Amino acid sequence: YVDPGRLAILGGSYGGWMTNWAVGHTDRFKAAITMRSISNWYSMHGTSDIAYNEHDIAWGKAAWEDPEKTLDKSPIKYIENIKTPLLIIHSENDFRCPIEQGEQLFVGLKKLGRTTELVRFPEESHGLSRTGQPKHRVERLQHILRWFDRYLK
Repeated sequence: YVDPGRLAILGGSYGGWMTNWAVGHTDRFKAAITMRSISNWYSMHGTSDIAYNEHDIAWGKAAWEDPEKTLDKSPIKYIENIKTPLLIIHSENDFRCPIEQGEQLFVGLKKLGRTTELVRFPEESHGLSRTGQPKHRVERLQHILRWFDRYLK
């Protein structure tokens, strides 16, 4: 009952991390959208407003105390496996998942010649989809529809 030719994935924040992880581990999706996501737990540890503490709680130690484990949990490690067309949506004033997370993923995918796009929203925070400027919330939804219309025909 599921059309494998039209299967897509999207998520934001932790769901964005899960989206990045999924497309780095399977080619089953025809299109993907990651929003306000995590791509590199190591750099996230020192740039996010909460990751420095959550990382220690979740894994029992700081990122630099076990860099291999930190990298193993980072989608950026598996970037060469990403073949799914990936739209990256990120807010420039996101302190929870800083924009450098989306930028790392975008630059890596471009260098690998993969199909990707980065949409940046100025003056928006982690809560773009819920509390962002109305024009940006509409624009975000338009980008989502555009991407899926293009790759899920």
